[in-house]
Amino acid sequence: MKTRGTAPCRIRLLNVLLLCALLLALAVPLRASETVVRVGDFSKLAPGDPLPALWKPLTFKKIEKHTRYRLVADSGQTVLTAQSRESASGLVRKFSIDLNKFPYINWRWKVARINPKGDVSRKDGDDYPARIYITFAYDPDQVGFLERAKFETARLVYGKTPPMAVLNYIWANRAPPGLFVPNAYTERAIMVAVQSGPGGAGRWVTEKRNVYADYKKAFGKTPTAITGVAIMTDTDNTGETAEAWYGDIFFSTE
Repeated sequence: MKTRGTAPCRIRLLNVLLLCALLLALAVPLRASETVVRVGDFSKLAPGDPLPALWKPLTFKKIEKHTRYRLVADSGQTVLTAQSRESASGLVRKFSIDLNKFPYINWRWKVARINPKGDVSRKDGDDYPARIYITFAYDPDQVGFLERAKFETARLVYGKTPPMAVLNYIWANRAPPGLFVPNAYTERAIMVAVQSGPGGAGRWVTEKRNVYADYKKAFGKTPTAITGVAIMTDTDNTGETAEAWYGDIFFSTE
């Protein structure tokens, strides 16, 4: 476990790469209706039920304290709650999806408070009370020779090829809403400040994002296929506490 407030760069970068590899591995097609692809149907479960089998625990090397995830009742619905105490871990679901047909991700979330020490521009502030990751498949035709060499090196070291890119939809501390900024550890991950500050804390907020458009804005290219989604509430860098709630997650045509 790293000391409070900061973490060795190599450990945090390894954690990012491990997350990417886990989301990329064994991606499976999702069953879809004509307009919706459901990823997290937490509301169809009962409070206290085991976590959905398709959502796998995500833990990181050198981080011994893990965030606790449970299904609870809130306002008459079953939702996923996360409690972090100087900890970091997530839940991931691996799948593939046609982003041309289902470009929008929809979800609800709520946070008890923001992380006062959170700072999207700093490695020791890279904590968020709530975030949703989306990963994208590696496409060698979209990178140059040097980048292909880096991906091949990563494949040899970690046993899997990391994704092309990662979008992180975050509830930030002080970053202006709408900000797109590279992650403090890797430019392959772009942080998107969907919510920011304490103004919305304590109430449910419904979100809809055009993932296709966000990817093009973040990376300047047409997105490759989605390979997975992760939920994470973490406070390991800042040494703080956080509590968040996540509602159903689904992709839609509009």
